[in-house]
Amino acid sequence: MKYAFAFTFWLSVLYLSAQQTFSDRLQQAVGSAGRIVLHQDKDITDIVNNTPKKTVPAPAPTTKSTQKTTEKPTQKKQVPDSTHSSTVPQLPDSTAADSLSLGPKVKINGFRIQVYFGDNSRKGKTEAQSAGRRFRNTFPELPVYVSFASPHWLCRAGDFRTMEEANEVLKQIREKGIFRESVIVKSKINVRM
Repeated sequence: MKYAFAFTFWLSVLYLSAQQTFSDRLQQAVGSAGRIVLHQDKDITDIVNNTPKKTVPAPAPTTKSTQKTTEKPTQKKQVPDSTHSSTVPQLPDSTAADSLSLGPKVKINGFRIQVYFGDNSRKGKTEAQSAGRRFRNTFPELPVYVSFASPHWLCRAGDFRTMEEANEVLKQIREKGIFRESVIVKSKINVRM
């Protein structure tokens, strides 16, 4: 009788410990070490515990004649926000032609106009960003790129496929008299295909 009780107790402990998952064991309080609480999606818990995923049978195909069309599509109410202006927002660093053309942006060899070339200090970064803002205010139709090419901060503008296109815009820039140090440089440019 004593062995039967011990055997039954051992089987029940073994059964209960087999039902406990890794996540459950992880969350158990152990002495004065504290307790871990997991807040995660059920799918993640199933993956961690190696729980087999329950398969849901696919819905039977329906034809238009058997579908009910009694549901009306719901529309969200658009509440005007007083903090935003009613004008259409401008996309940063894109020309009007780029935003209207279709297709993905790709990088190809081309030309840009370099309007600032500075050192690798914080002052160089702020001057490059300032030059970018000034250029964008003067020529809003051209994209502006401020970047760090070690050890220099650069401000470049435009995405020109040919040297002639870049040269025409460079003449306009020099006529304004703001960016006299600007030059044409070879660069990877963004174009829409």
